[in-house]
Amino acid sequence: MQNILDAIQSGSATTEDFASLELPESYRAAFVKKDEVDMFEGLTAKEKDPRRSLHVDEVPLPELGPGEAFVAVMASAINYNTVWTSIFEPVSTFGFLERYGRSSELTKRHDLPYHVVGSDLSGVVLKTGPGVTRWKPGDRVVAHCLSVELEGPDGHNDTMLDTEQRIWGFETNFGGLADVAMVKANQLMPKPEHLTWEEAASPGLVNCTAYRQLVSKNGGDMKQGDNVLIWGASGGLGGFATQYALNGGATPVCVVSNEEKAAIARSMGAELIINRSEEDYRFWNDEGTQQDPKEWKRFGARIRELTGGEDIDIVFEHPGRETFGASVFVTRKGGTITTCASTSGYMHEYDNRYLWMNLKRIISSHFANYRESWEANRLIAKGRIHPTLSRTYPLAAVGQASLDVHQNAHQGKVGVLCLAPEEGLGVLDHEMRARHETAINRFRGV
Repeated sequence: MQNILDAIQSGSATTEDFASLELPESYRAAFVKKDEVDMFEGLTAKEKDPRRSLHVDEVPLPELGPGEAFVAVMASAINYNTVWTSIFEPVSTFGFLERYGRSSELTKRHDLPYHVVGSDLSGVVLKTGPGVTRWKPGDRVVAHCLSVELEGPDGHNDTMLDTEQRIWGFETNFGGLADVAMVKANQLMPKPEHLTWEEAASPGLVNCTAYRQLVSKNGGDMKQGDNVLIWGASGGLGGFATQYALNGGATPVCVVSNEEKAAIARSMGAELIINRSEEDYRFWNDEGTQQDPKEWKRFGARIRELTGGEDIDIVFEHPGRETFGASVFVTRKGGTITTCASTSGYMHEYDNRYLWMNLKRIISSHFANYRESWEANRLIAKGRIHPTLSRTYPLAAVGQASLDVHQNAHQGKVGVLCLAPEEGLGVLDHEMRARHETAINRFRGV
């Protein structure tokens, strides 16, 4: 891999130089093992430790197929789907790989006794397969995580509806937490050149997800003046939702868990903050078996106090079970709850009277299509939206990085250096970076 890294860092290597590089037979990657899926049996989800299940070692380079590309990965990032994969919850991802492997002779490559994880990357194209014309070796890129086949009609209005839609690095193999990744060429987008490799890698999944869920007509279709309730407003997903609300002329009502996170939300320009720890909302009883509508009402009253008597137009929902009942209750008549992820549990409970009789809508949202991803990345490249990177680990410490996210011991996004030997590399547009330095570093050191 050293010859590849040398070419990237030289700054002068041409397309021909990259095309002539000899690719390795194997590469370093972070993966889970199929024969270890029962290793956490008997433990609660919180007790499961990704440091035990995530391995970093050499794996064989797969065969490159039509429409695909190899990318030298300079940096990647941790998303909650990597945590789910590493603790084998809610199901083992090897079932995804087995089903994908049955689709065709080509997809059999994904059905392996190990799963290379990771749904973000920034890096350089090394090689493209037959049929790829837009991208060439040497291109500096980031990747979104939507993998589609588009052989049927369903996905041709919105690719997220493709019957073969998958999340790369979670429902497919050969993900981004590695020195080399294999992606479909239609996952690639230009790297924002005022950002370092680790900064450019970090927005991918969460930025695109937030864009679709809140801004796109496929999600909340946010407009100027909307009151937007954002759970976890300083987190990896909520941090982007807060920026989109502010940029789009909406008013974010930011829910955070401590004063440190409240300060981050304020630094982004948010003014309406609810600190859950200080105000001690208890939506469920201690056993977690029954919700308390009085707490929903207290929460709603606090929102009206902040907004001057107005209710919420759009709820940006991702905690799931813990908060969903409250989210439905506080939404205005005719308002919208957009939901994804459910990091606190998938089995949502709410009082349907408040939904049905008040004509509220629940809209499911899952990642983003290529156009939405391209728009979200374009806003990063133009300096309108900024990364939320707070900390970066080397690939060798990917287990600890995942544990941080699992235990919510982080702010924003946690990055991972792959081929990049240190932080701070990869910037080409220094003038633009200087204009946005404060915003770029907002989440650092917290």
